[in-house]
Amino acid sequence: MANKMHVKLTLNGQQVEGLAEPRTLLIHFLRENLNVTGPHIGCETSHCGACTVDMNGKSVKSCTVFVAQANGAEVTTVEGLVNPDGSLGVIQEMFREHHGLQCGFCTPGMITRAHRLLQENPRPTEEEVRFGMAGNLCRCTGYQNIVKAILASADMLNAQKEAAE
Repeated sequence: MANKMHVKLTLNGQQVEGLAEPRTLLIHFLRENLNVTGPHIGCETSHCGACTVDMNGKSVKSCTVFVAQANGAEVTTVEGLVNPDGSLGVIQEMFREHHGLQCGFCTPGMITRAHRLLQENPRPTEEEVRFGMAGNLCRCTGYQNIVKAILASADMLNAQKEAAE
């Protein structure tokens, strides 16, 4: 058996730790060691985006990140995007409201990527949303409602920000 390393990271705002072989992929560490099942295992080749998480302020496909690379990192999954009271966050709610999901398999990665996209570009155009989401695949929806949901999320988040100022 290979040597295991002690892994510590901040997951959805909470300090977590566990033991894993350094070559363990982050997606497997999240799902198998930490029981965080929002990110899905899709293609395991970084093509589909079902495993997308936010790591240190960037979208990453957790099927291509070794747990050793994530040691000490700040990681956010779809579970970390809910409101403090546990209700759906804005992007999650807009995906629901605008029918931006069907089977739901790609949805956690889509929502997590959309979160980072809207951090990077709070007022994207439809074209910018389509380009920014190009690394996340959906086999069910045809993307139109996903784009609508992200644009609606941008509008709502911007309105909330303006109301708070």
